[in-house]
Amino acid sequence: MTGQAQELSEFLPEIRVGKLGVLKVHQVSDEELYRLEQGSGQSVFLNLAIGVISVAASFLVALLTVNIESDRLFTVLVIVVSVGFLAGAVLLILWWCTRQPIRKLVKEIRDRMPPEGEAQPLPEAQEGATAELAPVSE
Repeated sequence: MTGQAQELSEFLPEIRVGKLGVLKVHQVSDEELYRLEQGSGQSVFLNLAIGVISVAASFLVALLTVNIESDRLFTVLVIVVSVGFLAGAVLLILWWCTRQPIRKLVKEIRDRMPPEGEAQPLPEAQEGATAELAPVSE
C-alpha cells in the first residue's frame, strides 16, 4: 500500500452490509412529508399548560398554608390561582383539539402496503401503449 492510501485507510470506517430479508418501500406524498417535518408542534400547548398549572398549584398551596394578613396580597394570589388554572385548562383543551399524532400519519402510510402473498393487479395500460403482448416466435 502506498503511503497516501494507507493514511486514508486509517480514517475510513469499516463498512459491513448485511442481507435484508425483505425490503419494503413506501411512497410518501409531499404533504405527508411536510406533516412529518412539522412534527408535533402542538406539544407547545401541552408544555405551556403544564407550566401554568404548576405555577397556579404552587400559589394555591401558598394560599392554603400561609396566613396572609394583607387583603390586597390575598386578592392577588386568588386572582393568580384562578387565572392560572383557567389558562391551563384552556391550553390543555387547545392541545387536545389540535393534536395530530405522528403515529396516525405513519399508520396511514403503512396501511397502503398490500398484505404479503396477495396478488395485486397491474396498473391499466396508458393510452397509446399496446395492452397485448406480442407472441415470441423462434
